Amino acid sequence: MPPEAPAYVLTEHAKVVLAERDISLAWVERVLAKPQRTAVDGSDAQLRHAIAPISEHGDRHLRVIYNPSVSPWRVVTAYFDRGLRGK
Repeated sequence: MPPEAPAYVLTEHAKVVLAERDISLAWVERVLAKPQRTAVDGSDAQLRHAIAPISEHGDRHLRVIYNPSVSPWRVVTAYFDRGLRGK
């Protein structure tokens, strides 16, 4: 059984882009619960990037950008990172 994802909410922007990009909430939760790697955002030190491959999507890397300094965490956006393709 996969680890439980932290409590989070989606911003309105995140809701729109998840639908537009056909990214499932289960994938977002999986990446938040068990990222392969994390990074601090280059523009906003409060934001974090959680990154992990999604096997059901050709092992493309999903990048979820969120704010962990609020409770529940606030997911700002998510996208498949083309720069990480094949890594």
